[in-house]
Amino acid sequence: MSRMKHSTTILLATARRAAPLVAAVLLAGLPAGCGGGDSTGGTPTIAARDTHVVEKSSFDMILPVSGELAARNQVELRNKLETRAVITEIVPEGTRVSKGDILVRLAQEEILDKTKDAKDKVNTTQSAAIAAQQSYSIKQGERQSELDKADVAVRIAELALEGWQQGEVVNKRQELQLAKETAVINYDRLKGRFEESAKLVEQRYIAKDEFEKDRIAMIEAEAKVKQAGLNLEVYEKYTYFQDEAKKKSDLEQARAERSRVEEKFNAELVKAQADLESANFQLQSAKERLANLETQISYTTLAAPIDGLVVYATSIDSSNGGRGGGDAQPPQVGTELRPNELVILLPDTSNMVANLKVSEALSGRIAAGQRVTVYSDALPNQAVGGSVTGVSVLAASGGWRDPNRREYTVKTALEADPSLGLKPAMRCKAEILLGRVDDALNIPVQAVFRQGPVTYVYVNDGAGFSQRQITLGRASELQVEVTKGVEAGEKVLLREPKAAEIVKKLDPSVFELANASMPSFGGAGGRGGMPAMNATPDAGGGAGGPPAGAREGRGSGRGRPDGAPRGERPAGGPPQGATSTAAPSGAPAGGAASSAPAQ
Repeated sequence: MSRMKHSTTILLATARRAAPLVAAVLLAGLPAGCGGGDSTGGTPTIAARDTHVVEKSSFDMILPVSGELAARNQVELRNKLETRAVITEIVPEGTRVSKGDILVRLAQEEILDKTKDAKDKVNTTQSAAIAAQQSYSIKQGERQSELDKADVAVRIAELALEGWQQGEVVNKRQELQLAKETAVINYDRLKGRFEESAKLVEQRYIAKDEFEKDRIAMIEAEAKVKQAGLNLEVYEKYTYFQDEAKKKSDLEQARAERSRVEEKFNAELVKAQADLESANFQLQSAKERLANLETQISYTTLAAPIDGLVVYATSIDSSNGGRGGGDAQPPQVGTELRPNELVILLPDTSNMVANLKVSEALSGRIAAGQRVTVYSDALPNQAVGGSVTGVSVLAASGGWRDPNRREYTVKTALEADPSLGLKPAMRCKAEILLGRVDDALNIPVQAVFRQGPVTYVYVNDGAGFSQRQITLGRASELQVEVTKGVEAGEKVLLREPKAAEIVKKLDPSVFELANASMPSFGGAGGRGGMPAMNATPDAGGGAGGPPAGAREGRGSGRGRPDGAPRGERPAGGPPQGATSTAAPSGAPAGGAASSAPAQ
């Protein structure tokens, strides 16, 4: 990178990596005597380290960020016992374990006692279920037997009715009809004999007594004819219907008896089936209870499902789902756990990631696949490579410390050797390579100054320096591209000039016109006023915008304590990491500075 070609940028990078406050002091300008004029008030002399020769070169656009490490894969071990859970054995925190190793043992005496009771319950309910099944089978047999008897009775009644209709009725009618016809014939015969006897009596061929006998026989025959007719009439009008009603009644009674038998045994079968289902349900419940207790016994031993590092839940910040952050004591022998309580986290430290925080303004410049170099606070001199895998969908608030801040989480896959001993929750700093600027005019960020929307540099002009407005392009933490305003070979000043060193200033109208084209958010300078550039006219910070932290008149001369740049912006915006320096007394008109630090 071009910044490594210049002694100033090398010193700055070293100071930033070693201690951000040292870098701030270096950027604030050198003290008198190190780069100023002589003590006699003559023409000042400029040290070579105070200037930079503008040239075309290439540099990387690097975004410095911070965050923390995490394991890509981790397993939560929770207390799954439904009863009282007391730790009887637990591995020390920080132990590296292999898959299958026992991590926690819980007391199981209470569960074992309940398991014995559950086995007895299973045996009892199983016996009851068998008895209920037998009773149900017996009821089924009785029902079938009684129904068969009822079916036989019904069939007998049906046959009786059918036999009566097709046999007895026909026979009875024939019998009565025959009796009637016989009586009529006999009456006719006796009547004729009587008439012959009457003639014979008159002729005195027979005795009168014989005649009377013939008349008596005729009268009896006539009575038998009437009796036979009456019998036939009574049978057809009364006896037939009585016999028919009786036969049909017998059939209906047989059928009704079958229905009563069926209903009776159906009711008994329903009860027997309900008893059987109840017994089976109790048996199934007892078996499930026993199986659950046997499963609970297996839960008294927590084994490692993967290789990893043992981390107690009490060591995790409560905001991340742990129990830490208060007076929570680490789990130990005798500790009683709540149901479903998180006991141990088992992160796989062989595959680590970094969750980096990026401001909302810069989140649009992050893309998957960008290279990242990570330095953990525990191993500040060990660089770990990686690449961006994604950016969170939603931004997170800065919390009560800075509720207006919005940050996105950049997920980074690390290419770390497991032997480094990286652990989750380690703080880290990282540099995201946003891109590369090839063969472009560029200068160090500490050479850039601003007043309101106007960005300028001090260019060597004979015995001093002249203010010159410039237009900026792409930027990195230390370098910024200049698209207009300077030429290759010119020298720019790397610090705030003293009054005696300034030979030419920008026309005040340049600042007035620039300020007039922007909405007013406060004074565009002046002691104690907020810098006009605090209101960025363009969220994208296009080419030509001032570099972040570029000097604006009187600045504080200090960057952020964590070394992260101020005023981070999207692509084409200002470079990251530049800081403000103090302006000398007697600054030129129009260059009056705000006492507030550059944002």
